[in-house]
Amino acid sequence: MASMLMNPIRSCSVSSSWAVRFDALAVNLIFNYFLSVQTKSKKTLTRPGVKNIVLVEGVRTPFLLSGTTYVSALFFVGLLNRTGIPKDAVDYIIYGTVIQEVKTSNVAREAALGAGFSDKIPAHTVTMACISSNQAMTSSVGLIAAGQCDAVVAGGVEFMSDVPIRHSRKMRKTMLSLNKAKTLGQRLSLIGSIRLAHLSPELPAVAEFSTAETMGHSADRLAAAFGVSRVEQDEFALRSHTLAKKAQDEGLLQDVISFKVPGRDIVSKDNGIRPSSMEQMAKLKPAFVKPHGTVTAANSSFLTDGASAVLIMSEEKALAMGYKPKAYLRDFVYVSQDPKDQLLLGPTYATPKVLERAGLSMSDIDVFEFHEAFAGQIMANLKAMDSDWFAQTYMGRKSKVGTPAMEKFNLWGGSLSLGHPFGATGCRLATTVANRLKKEGGQYGLIAACAAGGQVTHCWELNARDGKVTEKCLFHYISI
Repeated sequence: MASMLMNPIRSCSVSSSWAVRFDALAVNLIFNYFLSVQTKSKKTLTRPGVKNIVLVEGVRTPFLLSGTTYVSALFFVGLLNRTGIPKDAVDYIIYGTVIQEVKTSNVAREAALGAGFSDKIPAHTVTMACISSNQAMTSSVGLIAAGQCDAVVAGGVEFMSDVPIRHSRKMRKTMLSLNKAKTLGQRLSLIGSIRLAHLSPELPAVAEFSTAETMGHSADRLAAAFGVSRVEQDEFALRSHTLAKKAQDEGLLQDVISFKVPGRDIVSKDNGIRPSSMEQMAKLKPAFVKPHGTVTAANSSFLTDGASAVLIMSEEKALAMGYKPKAYLRDFVYVSQDPKDQLLLGPTYATPKVLERAGLSMSDIDVFEFHEAFAGQIMANLKAMDSDWFAQTYMGRKSKVGTPAMEKFNLWGGSLSLGHPFGATGCRLATTVANRLKKEGGQYGLIAACAAGGQVTHCWELNARDGKVTEKCLFHYISI
């Protein structure tokens, strides 16, 4: 049963919104193929009386710079591949997204119907900024652990090329009043009150509602607070693009599923991977704090279109259906910080908590995958994690947690190079860790991803051995 479900999107009417079609594609991509994993063995995190929950497989669309390929595609006419799992074997569907289309507020349900899932399968949408698909996955784990489900599709999507843009508040108020007007005179009076200022649109912004500060501005301040130089940030960004290019050329990004965009060529790989040089990157001006800031377009993640999905099942159900799971999903932790001064420091706070829950140390982790919102954010976290003073002063801990070994850290690139569709990055991180553990023969993995509001989630996953599910392979997942 190496393939699964997925009806072509031609089952959606041509008049359906582009967002629904895009999301329907994403939901279906989860079921392309299911492979086994092989790892070395350390300790087991199996808990007596606790149901084993496994990640069977994860897939994603190519992550594309917004305004490039997807923007000119009017609709998708089909899905790439079917999978072998019967449609009625899926018990629930959970999807994450950040910038929602008002016409499809529950995009999980609309996408599921458009993708050909039974209308008897419940589906709901979650939003938790950049960890929306992380929340989708952990919610799936909860449903299975509670005995409500045996198989859940979790994923996320973001389509930045066509985000909803609102009228100004004044214009919205006038239009609502027009709808209530009872006489021609009232309508003409309201129309006559419209001024040029009414026509100014409200564009979505990657900014904190509570602080009105953009995330880029927060990253710049954070880098300055931890003494992260512009050179350090550019070096890390160049590393990300270089490693991503290497992974792409070597065929390691196997979670990417090709698809045909009507009127265009087949899209088969991420298009934001662009290794440059330190000299070229140094020419760019600060993007947020001007003129002396250090965060630039080159060392920041870019606006991205993309979707991802994973199939999560109870171990018993997965084995009964003949699947070879990639990872056990063991535990997760959510934490939050001050959204003003510690917006992007989630990994520093969450890592020691999840390690302690599992009884592991940083040296036990074989694979690290942290979401790279900004190079400065990554470097600041690494410095905070390596600081006894920070641990004692801000975290109430006796000593630092320590930093990840860079020879284990984001070796196939990260969000700086692969891209960051807000709602889809979490599943991409989880799948990458599982695939890297298999490729590198590792057992434990740790992932992290930052989100607006200063929130973080950490989750452990156990990977499979020799094509059979064992209790000796762990993968730790963190999402900020």
